[in-house]
Amino acid sequence: MKPIEIKRISSNDVVALQNISSQTFIETFAAVNTPENMTSYLAEEFSLEKLSSELINPNIEYYFARIGEVVIGYLKLNFGRAQKELQNENSLEIERIYVSKEYLGKQVGQLLLGKAIAIANDKKLDFVWLGVWEKNQRAIRFYEKNGFVVFDEHLFILGDDKQTDLLMKLKL
Repeated sequence: MKPIEIKRISSNDVVALQNISSQTFIETFAAVNTPENMTSYLAEEFSLEKLSSELINPNIEYYFARIGEVVIGYLKLNFGRAQKELQNENSLEIERIYVSKEYLGKQVGQLLLGKAIAIANDKKLDFVWLGVWEKNQRAIRFYEKNGFVVFDEHLFILGDDKQTDLLMKLKL
């Protein structure tokens, strides 16, 4: 297998970002949410307009995990005011780490998480934090294995469904 590369993306990659975002969200959550709520969320969160505006925001960074030219996962990082909850200047939010279903369990998520932690360390930040759905046990175990601990929770709205995300933090 060719090596997995993690590279920051630009506005030129917006269609590929929309594709991998929609694909991985559907793979991860379609079986446990209504089609209406999935459609609503995808249209709102992964529109070309929204993704394009995020790609030019200096407080948001996206990275692809690729094998050759094939995008197999991605990472979304928020800094400063782009963070959803804390908006702490000394922290970084990992808003999304998603990996294509066929590459789950093949260290892609670990590489993306490692990239996020390396960026936080380079910027001399105090901690990294994220939100994860309370019913996504696989993801919770992954983050716990990597030293994250639950510190709070918040509401996540998917269409008309109110869900609870656990907020997890890793001190650096």
